[in-house]
Amino acid sequence: MTDASPPQKKGWFQRLTAGLTKTTKEFTDQVVQTFVDVKEPLDEARLDELEEMLIEADLGPAAAARIRERFAELRFGKVSTETEVKESLAEAVAAELIPNQGEFDPLGGERPYIVLFVGVNGSGKTTTLGKIAADLTRRGAKVLVVAGDTFRAAAVEQLKVWSDRAGADFMSRPDGDAAGLAYDAFERARAEGHDVVLIDTAGRLQNKQALMDELLKIVRVLKKIDPDAPHETLLVLDATVGRNALAQEQIFGRTAYVTGVVMTKLDGTARGGVLVPVAQASDAPIKLIGVGEGIDDLQPFDARAFSRSLVGLDPETAR
Repeated sequence: MTDASPPQKKGWFQRLTAGLTKTTKEFTDQVVQTFVDVKEPLDEARLDELEEMLIEADLGPAAAARIRERFAELRFGKVSTETEVKESLAEAVAAELIPNQGEFDPLGGERPYIVLFVGVNGSGKTTTLGKIAADLTRRGAKVLVVAGDTFRAAAVEQLKVWSDRAGADFMSRPDGDAAGLAYDAFERARAEGHDVVLIDTAGRLQNKQALMDELLKIVRVLKKIDPDAPHETLLVLDATVGRNALAQEQIFGRTAYVTGVVMTKLDGTARGGVLVPVAQASDAPIKLIGVGEGIDDLQPFDARAFSRSLVGLDPETAR
């Protein structure tokens, strides 16, 4: 009798490694050619080459210089195997990221716990919210999803689909008053005993000041109910835009009281290294990363696992 059971789904670390394949191939192949194939001790000339590769991979000049120095401390004057090169490089990248690793724990705080999602249109904000809603309801939480991007009908429809799929409650309004909607949602969540409220917001950058004014108004009305709200403000960034993500972090991060960063679409770019300068530019830590469209393809950020995947090593050995 044939086995009709479905193939087992890949674990998160396998998906992380697969998702970073584009970055790993472009970056690691160059490194191996420079440091392993040459079969000579590491010298200053090849350290210069490494620094250039790091910058080309969007890690940024400041981080590239520090990674170069750490790598030199570990490998200078030595002939290295491919594994030794990758291990040393992963360790140097992880040292850049570990101070910027944070935790997203909406079930470990206030009830209802209010999470505001900010970011430009197209960054994956609505999808990220939907994935979080699905994860929370699966864990038994009562969740209210709020369609606060009142300017895009498509965003409201998309969020309603995610909400239904997750088994979460849903709230929207047609009058364009996002702040009023957020206030009403908070009151409803209190009255109905929701554990978490997830609020989407608009992300149009045609008028940055108007966008920031709207976000700050949402924050103000939430604080009328609870001075500590929103309890989390997540900035969602799209890795495929490369260093433009840094500009987005500056627009939102310094105005919208961002408490955590989510980096999405790491599987869609060969410049996954951009997460490093974003982490260092932001006052808020990286809390979640995404490498696919599935519900399980958004997971807590693990700096060591990410760094190992980035250079083509098994991320599970980092744990």
